[in-house]
Amino acid sequence: MSATALTRGGTPYTPTYAESIDSKKCIGCGRCYKVCVRDVLTLVDRGEDDEVDDDDWDDEDAKAMMIVKNPEDCTGCGACGRTCPKDCFTFVTA
Repeated sequence: MSATALTRGGTPYTPTYAESIDSKKCIGCGRCYKVCVRDVLTLVDRGEDDEVDDDDWDDEDAKAMMIVKNPEDCTGCGACGRTCPKDCFTFVTA
């Protein structure tokens, strides 16, 4: 089932929800975290997340990365993906 929403002006659009963040690309800058008003994301130390292998990422200077902590709280606004300088996000429609 796909959700449909309306802009304030009445234009319909299909929200896309943050599903995951590519740990190989994420530099832990926090831009996405700052724009998310729903507490969907959180910053973790590399290696703290069981799904991330420390040998599996490109930026050796990045000590932290963002993860999708509460995907069920995502409203589908897409602000996180638009602010990400590394295009790390994967989005899905509901």
